[in-house]
Amino acid sequence: MILKDTIVALATPAGAGAIAVIRLSGEDAISIVEKQFKSVSGKVLRKQPTHTIHLGHIINGAITLDEVLVSVFKNPNSYTGEDVVEISCHGSQYIQQEIIQIFLRKGCRMATAGEFTLRAFLNAKLDLSQAEAVADLISSDNEASHQIAMQQMRGGFSSEIAKLREELLNFASLIELELDFAEEDVEFADRTQFKDLVNRITFVLKRLIDSFAVGNVIKNGIPVAIVGEPNVGKSTLLNALLNEERAIVSEIAGTTRDTIEDEIAIGGIGFRFIDTAGIRETKDVVERIGIKKTFEKIDQAQVVVYLFDSSNATENLKLIQIEIEKIKNKYPLKPLLVIANKVDTLSDNAKKTLTSKIKDIELLSAKTGTGVEHLKDKLVSFVNTGALRNNDTIVTNSRHYDALLKAFEEVNKVKQGLDSGLSGDLLAIDIRQALYHFGEITGEITNDDLLGNIFANFCIGK
Repeated sequence: MILKDTIVALATPAGAGAIAVIRLSGEDAISIVEKQFKSVSGKVLRKQPTHTIHLGHIINGAITLDEVLVSVFKNPNSYTGEDVVEISCHGSQYIQQEIIQIFLRKGCRMATAGEFTLRAFLNAKLDLSQAEAVADLISSDNEASHQIAMQQMRGGFSSEIAKLREELLNFASLIELELDFAEEDVEFADRTQFKDLVNRITFVLKRLIDSFAVGNVIKNGIPVAIVGEPNVGKSTLLNALLNEERAIVSEIAGTTRDTIEDEIAIGGIGFRFIDTAGIRETKDVVERIGIKKTFEKIDQAQVVVYLFDSSNATENLKLIQIEIEKIKNKYPLKPLLVIANKVDTLSDNAKKTLTSKIKDIELLSAKTGTGVEHLKDKLVSFVNTGALRNNDTIVTNSRHYDALLKAFEEVNKVKQGLDSGLSGDLLAIDIRQALYHFGEITGEITNDDLLGNIFANFCIGK
């Protein structure tokens, strides 16, 4: 895949704004812009040093279209590794489209999704995992996902993989060399050192694979289902967590007929709260559909919050305990938070009775906000943020995860082969496969279809 033409696209979000940035990349980028740019100081754009900004006007024949700032980045010291020009113009949609149309008529092509970053990858400015981290950085909406994307874009993950691949490649070369001298029966690769390396690679791969469980929830947010009987305050709790009137609150039981979802960041981690329809026996067809959806959302959630009304808990204590046990038995692997709501109506003795009767109960008043912050802290505690705090490499990309699993499987085969005294030619086959999967992550081994799938998920202009 060799891309030689010059591309253009809007690099800022579509729509009107204070300013917009139009980006060009390719060997003719500077010369194309130069013909349509009139510097206020009479500068010739192609003669200007790289990484400089110039004030002037974009012209279309005798018509002055806009006053702009033109930034020049000359190859190879640019984002794409090619000549790049960025034009900061006023954010009128008319101006944006007119400038882009001028450059299209002068020989540019509209960039496809992610094509600027694709060119950066093809010109060795980024490896593939760093390029994918660019998309993650753009879509990051909380502190944790931003931190992980920044670490990967700086090459933390790819450098760790590249180091393992290089060490394995060195031993693979020695194994291959042995095959050339098979008749002399010599060993160039020290088997003891090789075993130590394989053990170390296995340990690192296992750590990276295990980190995906944390990385995936940090990247995509942690779904939390708020469940309970009608009118216990589920919608009020959702509003208190979001600090806005997101859900309708009413004294009428069964107000929430469908699930309501919204996401907030707590402690730098994204949580997606799902307010569900109250669970009860009902003949109302619409409400029954909502209750069915409730159980579907519990299946999808990673944390379940069971809410009950503490103001009448004494007479309903047995039923509440039965409901808690039902959820525990049906979803034994999901963390369950049991919350007594409306505790602002309880006496101190009533609160003590509740905490003694129901294990690990949380007391809360969604109406007054009492206990809401403690609930947030409790939710964050379900996420293992140790690796994040220690700045360890965390895998968030499912493609990387799949390649790591395959590499781990092949390295295990090498390990078993070493333990059983397998011949060098058979060891070499498994080593080559492991190297192949390492290369898939960083892009040493790739194909046009894979690149097309990856960069199709980027926004146009990046």
